[in-house]
Amino acid sequence: MQRFAELLDRLVLTPARNGKLRLLRDHFAAVPDPERGYALAAITGGLDISSVKPAMLRGLIAERMDEVLFGYSYDYVGDLAETIALVWPAPHDGVRAIAEPPTLSEVVGALDAATRREGPLLIEAWLDRLDSSGRYALLKLVTGAMRIGVSARLAKQALADFGGQDIAAIEELWHGLEPPYEPLFAWLEGRAEKPESAAASPFRPVMLSHALEAPDYGRIEPGVYAAEWKWDGIRVQATAERGVRRLYSRTGDDISGAFPDLVDFMTYDGSLDGELLVARPVDAKSGKPKVAAHPEPPRDDIVVGTFSDLQQRLNRKAVSAAVLKRYPVFLRAYDLLQAGGEDLRGLPFAERRKRLELFLVGLVPSRFDLSPLVPFDRFDDLGPLRAEPPHPVIEGLMLKRWDSVYVPGRPKGPWFKWKKDPRLVDAVLMYAQRGHGKRSSYYSDYTFGVWTGPEDDLELVPVGKAYFGFTDEELKQLDKYVRDNTVERFGPVRSVRAEPDHGLVIEVAFEGLARSTRHKSGVAMRFPRVSRLRWDKPAFEADRLETLQAMLPD
Repeated sequence: MQRFAELLDRLVLTPARNGKLRLLRDHFAAVPDPERGYALAAITGGLDISSVKPAMLRGLIAERMDEVLFGYSYDYVGDLAETIALVWPAPHDGVRAIAEPPTLSEVVGALDAATRREGPLLIEAWLDRLDSSGRYALLKLVTGAMRIGVSARLAKQALADFGGQDIAAIEELWHGLEPPYEPLFAWLEGRAEKPESAAASPFRPVMLSHALEAPDYGRIEPGVYAAEWKWDGIRVQATAERGVRRLYSRTGDDISGAFPDLVDFMTYDGSLDGELLVARPVDAKSGKPKVAAHPEPPRDDIVVGTFSDLQQRLNRKAVSAAVLKRYPVFLRAYDLLQAGGEDLRGLPFAERRKRLELFLVGLVPSRFDLSPLVPFDRFDDLGPLRAEPPHPVIEGLMLKRWDSVYVPGRPKGPWFKWKKDPRLVDAVLMYAQRGHGKRSSYYSDYTFGVWTGPEDDLELVPVGKAYFGFTDEELKQLDKYVRDNTVERFGPVRSVRAEPDHGLVIEVAFEGLARSTRHKSGVAMRFPRVSRLRWDKPAFEADRLETLQAMLPD
């Protein structure tokens, strides 16, 4: 347990991505099985400890400390595990000297076998035996809320670096593995063959695009590239194989539980890549959106809902019947990765597109439809379409080489995205300040930044500050995020964890951009506002400073 606690402490205090990767690699190399495997599971959210809940931890500290005093402490610290770890009063100094602290595997094994009555008693005994770092690690382990600046993908990258493998190989195996991952470590250390994926419906690492810029305009010819609309939803992968149905986010998180209304209709055997959107039925007389009917509404009675509609479905572990009815989702498919037992990723896009059209024929059309191609005779035809698309939920164009195979990552050239104006950028939340008046108890003024520097050593530079554009509900979500991810405090201002693999992406809208010598970034925004919260987007996919510099007037 102490080695795990040391790892968490160092990860919290190490802001740089490469530093975190090095710490994880060193831990995997130095710590034996099964301890390192359980540490990996804890960091990636792979442990489900049902015998202890946060309310039980509050009950434990209530027996040891005045409830009001703890409330003040919790409000100041902002993290339940950290607060309890700091204030927990051990019964007397000799307790920790008498008993050795438990190992991580002992803790996991005991809690897995414990009932909900026994779990808190185990935690209480261990808290008395551990120091503050050990208590913090134990409580983070049981609550599952690490918040140490390490995403599951960063941990997988560390594994790949540790074993000299490609991260795509790790991601394709991941959902078929179980803690403490001993066969995985044996393979990475060269002691065994690569494990066979035991998972039905595994995640297949996604292919990404580059922003289309002027130097590449000449490449875009109709015989070379296909054009299709870029819809304003979230990228998902819908895979159904051997009776198992899973819906994945672009980063490989299993989000099936949040979208049962789509998963229920995944009656095929294969893997679709596409955009998750809300279907808003329209009243034929008034032309206004109405609550979804049941059973499935006909296809010609559907319009695509806004991203705000989709936000009603995001970040939920469970979805009420009312939300399912009001905001039904569907998949607009634009690629077919697997059909039955056949892997199609090595085929050119033109062939995959033909197979996709046939694949969708047998599916419920109100839940699955085909992303339409945009015909064009020359590149200049696309400019007006990009500027004035036929639907408000279209945010631009996707341009894909007809001969492109589907490969993980972001290769330059096969796929481009060409977003429409107005001026929108994806930035990362860096600082938050308390508001005024009715907002004095909320962190409601937000400073955000974009990336600069080489890909292996990215740095955020502030580019603007916004304090409006979000709803009251979103304000509560933002305030909680700030409190849960604070790394430093400066009076009324909090510095928020913001790293390539851990950060909140905010889509920022602004009226203009000017050069500035007062800002480190060299740019200043005019009337910036929060356009939407991109909970689904990893921080490393936020925009770069060069994107803003290209918008500056000559």
